[in-house]
Amino acid sequence: MWPERAATLLDGPTRLTRPRPAGRNGGMARSPRSSEAGSPISGTMRSMVARKSGRSPSGSLGVALWDFMAIAKALADEQRVRLLLALQGRELCLCQLVELVGLAPSTVSKHMSILRQARLVEGRKDGRWMYYRLAGPRALAAVRQAIDWVRRSLADDPGAARDAERLEAILTIDAQRLCERQSRPKRKPRTK
Repeated sequence: MWPERAATLLDGPTRLTRPRPAGRNGGMARSPRSSEAGSPISGTMRSMVARKSGRSPSGSLGVALWDFMAIAKALADEQRVRLLLALQGRELCLCQLVELVGLAPSTVSKHMSILRQARLVEGRKDGRWMYYRLAGPRALAAVRQAIDWVRRSLADDPGAARDAERLEAILTIDAQRLCERQSRPKRKPRTK
C-alpha cells in the first residue's frame, strides 16, 4: 500500500505528512518543507517507487534516462572513480577505502552512498564494518557497461597505478586494526 500511495505523490507537490502537534502558532500545524528532516519520502524510497512505476522521481524522465543520470553523477567525481577502481575484483571495508583516498570516513561513506544509488557498487554490513564490492553480473547492462568503460579508459592512467600500489600496501594491514586506528580520537597538541 505504501509504494502505491507514495507513487501518487510523485505526480505533484503534495506530500504525505505526519500530523504535527499544535505549536506556538495558535494551534495551526504548519506544513513541512521538503528540506526538513523527517520528510516522509526519502531519496531512496523515491527512487524505489520510481523504478516500480516506470518513471523518474521527478516524473519527467524515463527510467533508462534516470539510471543514466545517476551513473553520470556517480562518475562525475574523481574520488568516486578512484573508489570504483579500487573495488576491481575484490571486496573492501570502508576503512580500507578511507585509508586509500585519505578523506574523512563520513565523506567516503557519502561517496559510496552515491555509487550505491547508481547501483555501481553493492554493500553489506558485517557487525560494525561496511564492505563494498562492484556490482555483480546481475546488474543492469548500463551499470556493467559503465564499469567496463571506466576500467578500459583508466587502464594506463598513472594515478590509477599509484592507487593500485597503495592499495596493495593497505591490504597487508589487518582491516580490524586499521578501522580501530581510524576511529581513535585525535589528540590536540598541548600548548603552554
